[in-house]
Amino acid sequence: MTLTRRRFTQTLLAGTAAGLAAPAIGQGKTKLKMILNWTYQGPQAWFFLAQDKGYFDEAGIEIQMDQGNGSGAAVGQVASGAYDVGFGDVNALIRLAATNPEEAPLCVYQMYNKPPFTVAVLQSSDIMTAEDLQGRKLGGAANDGALKLFPAFASVAGLDTSDIEILNFKSNLREQMLKSEQVEGIFGYVNTIRFSAKLSGMDPDADIRFINYGDYGMDLYSNGIIVPKAMAADQPELVKGLNWAINEGIKDTLADPDAGVDAVAAREPLINKAVEKERLVATLADEMNHPELAEYGLGDVDPDRFKTAIDIVVAADGLPRTPSPDEIFSDAFLPAPEDRIYKLA
Repeated sequence: MTLTRRRFTQTLLAGTAAGLAAPAIGQGKTKLKMILNWTYQGPQAWFFLAQDKGYFDEAGIEIQMDQGNGSGAAVGQVASGAYDVGFGDVNALIRLAATNPEEAPLCVYQMYNKPPFTVAVLQSSDIMTAEDLQGRKLGGAANDGALKLFPAFASVAGLDTSDIEILNFKSNLREQMLKSEQVEGIFGYVNTIRFSAKLSGMDPDADIRFINYGDYGMDLYSNGIIVPKAMAADQPELVKGLNWAINEGIKDTLADPDAGVDAVAAREPLINKAVEKERLVATLADEMNHPELAEYGLGDVDPDRFKTAIDIVVAADGLPRTPSPDEIFSDAFLPAPEDRIYKLA
């Protein structure tokens, strides 16, 4: 199957096809526990491919990757010490840093550079715009990134949340709750909902309408690799090795998406591989292909845009302080720029 939608291809600027050497972090392996954003799905392929191809081993890391229950939850689980690494929403990190800066971890590889946050409604409903969400019953998993950002979205869109009912339920019930009209809208990431709806028997293009946060001025970043600040300060080579391994996994996934999906299926044999490949390709095309890639490369951020994104979250949520960008993100642990430059062909 070819990569439909838009073909996402990797371009290395300086003949790095053979790859860069893994950062040396000494003898023996360091055990790390990582919490993912969600259940095992196509857009986690690079993590599993990196593990299967031995990149974490090369970096001196023995990694355990557990399924998550929301991008927002991953940040808190790293902050609490329950996990060493999280694949979580940087906006949840901004909120934590604004309220409890001493607890906040650090994003060291920004992966999703376009906002995927949405409220999905049925095409048959009369909800056409954000304004139409007023007075409705909406729902989602309590730790979903889009749900956690909804107060900020409501502020930007001018919604009064006092008459909006929000029902919490398990993530695996989300699309069915919408399909059965037990709620009028569900929170989530566009491609997570789109392909989970497909698995539930819906036609996401014909049956679902998306009210996207980005269409209302919330030009935010999303998921990245989160680690404790103490790890970043005390074990910089370990963090560099972690990023190197993940970056190698991304490169291999771009080169062979089927191998990436096979790596996911090795952990969760019940997945629909065809749908998960579609979800993977859509995530690459829609959530990881901001034009800034050509200048900064995947993993890094545009400093001005990142600062503006922090300001949007702080203002919309009425947070008590504005964290500085370096409280939230550091580029000090990234592989060389020439090994992270990708473009759409």
